[in-house]
Amino acid sequence: MQHSQTHLRTRPISAGHLRAFIAVSSHLNFRVAAEELALTQSAVSRQIQNLEEEVGVSLFLRHTRAVELTSAGVQLLSAVAPALERLDGAVRQIRQSAGRKTVSITTFASFASMWLIPRLEAFQRDHPDIDIRIDASDQAVDLELADVDLALRYGPAVNMPTRARRMFGEQLTPVASPWLLKSGVQLRTPEDLAQFALIEAGDAHRTHLEWLTWQRWIDKQMPVATARKFQPQRWLYFNYAYQMVQAALTGQGLVLARLPLVAESLANGDLVEVLPHRRMDSPMAYWLIAPPRSEMRPEIRDFCNWLMAQSARTRAAVGDVPDPDTIDDID
Repeated sequence: MQHSQTHLRTRPISAGHLRAFIAVSSHLNFRVAAEELALTQSAVSRQIQNLEEEVGVSLFLRHTRAVELTSAGVQLLSAVAPALERLDGAVRQIRQSAGRKTVSITTFASFASMWLIPRLEAFQRDHPDIDIRIDASDQAVDLELADVDLALRYGPAVNMPTRARRMFGEQLTPVASPWLLKSGVQLRTPEDLAQFALIEAGDAHRTHLEWLTWQRWIDKQMPVATARKFQPQRWLYFNYAYQMVQAALTGQGLVLARLPLVAESLANGDLVEVLPHRRMDSPMAYWLIAPPRSEMRPEIRDFCNWLMAQSARTRAAVGDVPDPDTIDDID
């Protein structure tokens, strides 16, 4: 479908055909797109033809069994997809404000399991009219596009947006189950760790989280010659921090734990800090990010205030001092 410049339309296109365009672009198949939209294939085809008429150029190349986007189609898709996501997000926000109050949080799986979820009962008890939805994923989502109100993130300050509020910092420390330590094996120095199994993140080096590794801790705690030769009884590898701590809780070895995430287990005696004077500072911290569109809702403010109060307790428990520039409350 080719049009001369003199026939190109100048007024904005209507939005009615854009969902059909997104569906066909996603599947590159009119039949599958029609099934997704609960329309007939001919109806979807007509919508695409009408859109091409409005735009003034072909958006797809039609083949016998499939279609492909033209360069104009690729250009339009890059604009339409995020625009519709923002539109859908705005509609969801409007519907939520007209119905039940909901707070949706995105965070990574280990933080949700080890810190957030165990504390949620207290918030729900004080705010029974607010629904909570947690999206636990290690993939960071775009807060401008995703259907979430808050993000709880993990990383160095340099990687955080200016609106991020520091919840607490982090130290790393070796911990173990108390009954594992009753075996009679002495554990007074870093070198004594060689008599135990050490639990490690299997992908720490691949994901550039080397500061979480035993090797980094060992290099700082032992003489160079000793550190180079050090080997534990065996290694035990897991993908997630909560899996590593669970293995330590069941006595399978020692883990280099993130102190804020195991503070409760240390306080109640489920875990023991075996070398308490050998803590190692981490460049990482835990952050609360609230997009401007969320902060004005009362339920979001309530949750943020509660979250920062919980964070203050964690800071006190681990002896963490917040940045002097950190703002703990919503203005």
